[in-house]
Amino acid sequence: MEKRVAIIGAGISGLLACKYAASRGFNPVVFEADEQVGGLWNHTIESTRLQNTKDFFQFSDFPWPSSVQDALPTNAQLLEYLQSYARHFELLPYIKFNSKVVSVSYVGECEEEMQSWELWGGSGKAFGSKGKWNLKVLHTKEECFKEYAAEFVVICIGRFSGLPEIPSFPPGFGPEVFSGKVLHSMDYSAMDNASAAKFIKGKRIAIIGSGKSAIDIAFECAKANGNDIPCTVIQRTIHWMLPHDAQPLGLSFGFLCFSRFAELLVHKPGEGFLSSILATSLSPLQWWVSKLIESYLRWKLPLKKYNMIPKEDVLQEKSSCQILFLPPNFYDKVEDGSIILKKSQCFSFCKEGLILEGEDDPVNADIVIYATGYKGDEKLKNIFSSPTFQNCIAGSPTSAIPLYRQMIHPRIPQLVVISYSESLSNLYTFEMRCKWLGYFLDEAFKLPSIKEMEEDIKMWEKYMKKYSGNGKFRRACIGGVPIWYNDQLCKDIGWNPRRKKGFFTDLFEPYGLADYKELWVPGSNLS
Repeated sequence: MEKRVAIIGAGISGLLACKYAASRGFNPVVFEADEQVGGLWNHTIESTRLQNTKDFFQFSDFPWPSSVQDALPTNAQLLEYLQSYARHFELLPYIKFNSKVVSVSYVGECEEEMQSWELWGGSGKAFGSKGKWNLKVLHTKEECFKEYAAEFVVICIGRFSGLPEIPSFPPGFGPEVFSGKVLHSMDYSAMDNASAAKFIKGKRIAIIGSGKSAIDIAFECAKANGNDIPCTVIQRTIHWMLPHDAQPLGLSFGFLCFSRFAELLVHKPGEGFLSSILATSLSPLQWWVSKLIESYLRWKLPLKKYNMIPKEDVLQEKSSCQILFLPPNFYDKVEDGSIILKKSQCFSFCKEGLILEGEDDPVNADIVIYATGYKGDEKLKNIFSSPTFQNCIAGSPTSAIPLYRQMIHPRIPQLVVISYSESLSNLYTFEMRCKWLGYFLDEAFKLPSIKEMEEDIKMWEKYMKKYSGNGKFRRACIGGVPIWYNDQLCKDIGWNPRRKKGFFTDLFEPYGLADYKELWVPGSNLS
């Protein structure tokens, strides 16, 4: 049986999947729509920086160069880091650039047969089925379609690109009545730096959104136009935003987010009786930690002055990956009037700009930018040509996308999704998943029954619904329990999940990829 592996996307997760598949003796083919590696980071604006310090966002076997001194590197520095990684590990020959995968279809097994399986793919192994995937690929330079076949597909397309979320309006209240320009942050990010600077210079900008893109674009506009032509940010939901040098209670971000002690305070999917009792007993401590962090942020930033105090608990926002780092000196721009922050649940367009709920005067604007996110669920669904698989992967509006280990759908064989589920350090999480994937492709272990996988998915969904802020459980964020999640991956592979020596060291020291470096043993079992 052939064991061809196709990888869709050459961003962070695609590069990692390629490296770890190749290290096990496979010859993967990577399809990348852009003309260089980097994925989403090819489409970020000049002011965008990492969301965590570089110590928690670096490959386990490829540290940042000494020339990068910033704790939060710029988008240009990160892009160069990813490109250096691809060159160093000789991944470029595996990649077909300017090659966009339009659809994937599974052939060789009938639906009735697949529905009867008790094990994933019939055997619980990576290559257990006689079926294969056909990939329809658009080669954009040649302007032609080609089809490729693979026994195993790895989806690494990410959820924050490609298919923008655009607000809808009743007739007469939408962009058609506005005399200026309207675009999504995706279109703004696609501009080169010089074109973007020219586009916003001297313009009255209104930005709709409350996430990282909205904040970064506002900061760029403020630098370009100052308080003579202020930029207005209109937010429906306020999120907790950390200053770039934040150390709540004098504690590092790593201790608060990546230590076993932090995870003792929450109930975890599939935990034992003692762990559950301990989490219940420590819940008052969790509340106090949350309130102390929030008090620190109110002291550090003028949140009350500008009505920017979120309703959600800061730890809930962490657990749903909605917490974000501010650009350096962001609130200085707010204080000097270069950025105006507004909160509104509803808005509509008029000829002059935007009308906000509860305000008589419109927000005058020349340009309105939607920083309203992406339809990541729909993007993932659309890549499947089969309506059955589309329905499987979509789940329901009241549930998260059902992925075992946040990667594998129990009813879709010979395919994994690496980069849908989020964490507070995606590189960290993606590398762990791709190490797990390498062992799985090499058939070092097999999956449990479909029934057991579906039960595990339900436990993780229950956790996400309990701890996710603003009802954002469909983001499938593991930000509250990254170590617990990695423990499951280690157990699958057959490795001890306790990666540190000494009880107190393991409990209180932050975990990072360096702790899992020895988890990878290159080899091959392709017979």
